[in-house]
Amino acid sequence: MSGQMNVDVLVVGSGAAGLSAAVTAALGGASVLVAEKESVIGGTSAWSGGWLWIPRNPLAREEGIEEEPGAPLAYLRHEMDGEPADARLLAFLQYGPEMIDFFRRRTAVQFLSGSKMPDFHASPGAALGGRSVTAQPFDGRLLGDWLHRLRPPLETISLAGMGIAGGTDMAHFFNATRSPGSALYAIRRLLRHGWQRLRAGRGQHLVNGNALVARLLRSALDAGVNFQLNAPVERLLADNNGVAGAILRSDSGALEVRAGAVILACGGFPHDRQRLAENVPHAASGYGHFSAAPPGNQGDGIRLGEAVGGQFDTSLRHAMAWAPVSRVTLASGLQLPFPHLVERAKPGFIAVLPNGKRFTNEADSYHDFIAALLDATPPGETPQAWLIADGRALRRYGLGHARPFPFTPEAWRRTGYLYVGETPEALAKTCAINPQQLTETIARFNGFVDQGEDKDFQRGASAYNRAQGDASRSPHPTLGKLSHGPFYAVRILPGSLGSFSGLITDENARVLNAQRQPIQGLFAIGNDMSSVMQGFYPSGGITLGPAMTFGYLVGKKLSENLNKTKQ
Repeated sequence: MSGQMNVDVLVVGSGAAGLSAAVTAALGGASVLVAEKESVIGGTSAWSGGWLWIPRNPLAREEGIEEEPGAPLAYLRHEMDGEPADARLLAFLQYGPEMIDFFRRRTAVQFLSGSKMPDFHASPGAALGGRSVTAQPFDGRLLGDWLHRLRPPLETISLAGMGIAGGTDMAHFFNATRSPGSALYAIRRLLRHGWQRLRAGRGQHLVNGNALVARLLRSALDAGVNFQLNAPVERLLADNNGVAGAILRSDSGALEVRAGAVILACGGFPHDRQRLAENVPHAASGYGHFSAAPPGNQGDGIRLGEAVGGQFDTSLRHAMAWAPVSRVTLASGLQLPFPHLVERAKPGFIAVLPNGKRFTNEADSYHDFIAALLDATPPGETPQAWLIADGRALRRYGLGHARPFPFTPEAWRRTGYLYVGETPEALAKTCAINPQQLTETIARFNGFVDQGEDKDFQRGASAYNRAQGDASRSPHPTLGKLSHGPFYAVRILPGSLGSFSGLITDENARVLNAQRQPIQGLFAIGNDMSSVMQGFYPSGGITLGPAMTFGYLVGKKLSENLNKTKQ
């Protein structure tokens, strides 16, 4: 790879945001090149749950879920402490449904409705469902050789490399030891996955974010989008008139790409040590924060934008999309994060500080969980917590990377990931938790279970809490005693699913300079764009929803402008 080429649009990064822009622009008639610095396509999106928060989307309407146009905005304004809605937020709400309709009509990207997925909080304007969509499962064979260029699912949350979708898919795996039908379902999935790995080297039944990226990739290839992998951008080509391309670098040399527009979609800065130190208080040394985003997401796009006058937004409520993680040591010695998104809300679990006290509602969102942990950590101390389950809960739901029955916990105990004690006091001593306080905390929580009400943190009171619990445990799907030893724990550390803070843009995703004027030819989307949610986390899918919406919006406007100049 060396020399020079000319394209209408250069997209830097290959997650859902970048691919959405590439597909939309290409279908509008633009020539498009996607530059990806890694050897695989998909970025954080390929590791994600694949959900998009798109209020008033067409799938919801087809299911008869109608809501007033102002309801989503009312919810968001309440979630954002009454902050006035900026033009970007209004653009997201306006164009989100249009984006879904476009991809359904014109591409291989097809969706499933989240009609039963509530918003995170019971604030005015909240919905009990109908605002979320996710990609339909995808047959990876339709990618041909490109399947092996798709980033595989995150190893720690997959089962031998097999992704498990939320809802019915996951419910069958949880119930496999109690329901013959679920057992048969799980066995068939595992056998098919094993056969596919044997024949093709990886699973071909794609779900979650892997399915979303695969569908976008198939659509991009069909639309004539070109790709350069292993091709980091060295610098942008800029002059007084704006940005006009970039220099890509690889082992075989430099490639000068002249482009009418450059779109930055590099996944934010979750592994940029310097920017973490500057923006995340508990990571003042650049360490101590453990993101579940791919390690290659190191703030490249933000730095490229800053180098030509772009401005980094430091005004957000939270710089990161928080998530509780534990650290898993693989057989190779590599340490990877496990994001705790599922089991915290199930019966038989609590989370405590090293002092042995609960500090939050364990069934609240992953973002709220870590925000509460950071608030509860005394100044100067390292934020950490312990997620604790009794033997019955671990056997049924697993605990982090430790899988439920028929797996046994011994292997995870030997690696030091899983801590065990025959009694709460014994577990506390193993984990250096206050033994007396932990014993009292568990007794108090068990009393709440008997009463059917968590009087400390109201766990199970909200629709979101109940949706995260075990639906088979009526009437309290999130409450269950910790009473069957042995007792287990994993250490929880502050992590994230990605970053919120990014480059300041306008409602058309144009990067703004210090005078808040657009830099000609430069756009930022996805996590390179400062979050339209202003650092708040009101519902699942509020990163991918805006990412694809602004990718669509930028691609649409660029191709429209290109067609006007050709007339």
